[in-house]
Amino acid sequence: MSATIEEKLFTIRYKVDHQSHLIIKDQDVCMKCTTKECTHFCPADVYAWEGNFTSVAFENCIECGTCRIGCPTYNIEWVYPKGGYGITYKFG
Repeated sequence: MSATIEEKLFTIRYKVDHQSHLIIKDQDVCMKCTTKECTHFCPADVYAWEGNFTSVAFENCIECGTCRIGCPTYNIEWVYPKGGYGITYKFG
């Protein structure tokens, strides 16, 4: 029996830094984006459209890197969290 995505996400741990490792380069670009694809492709629901800006819940990031290539305008800056912070996978 395979686990659901929610069950798999429960097996990871994240040490949250006080500073985001995910940055929206220009909110005006998000405003002009008609598809808001970042709100759909992120498996951890990091991005949300809040009416006139994109919010980033970086503490939910599973470091899959999808947003680096998924944003059609490359408007998301993604770097690994600083040493000692970020995701820890239970099974490697």
